[in-house]
Amino acid sequence: MSVLTLTEPMPGLDPWTDYTLEAVTGAPGLFSLRPAAETDLRLFLLDASVYVPAYAPDLTDAAEGLGLAAGEAARVLVVATPGKATTTVNLLAPVVVNERTGTGAQVILNDQDYPLSAPLSR
Repeated sequence: MSVLTLTEPMPGLDPWTDYTLEAVTGAPGLFSLRPAAETDLRLFLLDASVYVPAYAPDLTDAAEGLGLAAGEAARVLVVATPGKATTTVNLLAPVVVNERTGTGAQVILNDQDYPLSAPLSR
């Protein structure tokens, strides 16, 4: 389990910026995100490189804002929403993480053509 501090609250999750990010055992690239505050809220995040490997948004501004050094890679996670028929992922607003510092941000990709809710392929 690791601590993740967001640079600002995720939309709809104000005032929380401190979270625990825990890998889900037996599911490589699947994480559980919970606010550090006492709450029942839990989000599921997927490592984009594992579950949507063709996903390649421009994250230059986000990387600079998170203090990533030139050439240093960020972990890109997408929020997953399980459904009855399929699980969808939010490709319009990835969570970008600087693993060296434990900081992250949910980035809204305003000028990029990604869906808010994309079906997750098997």
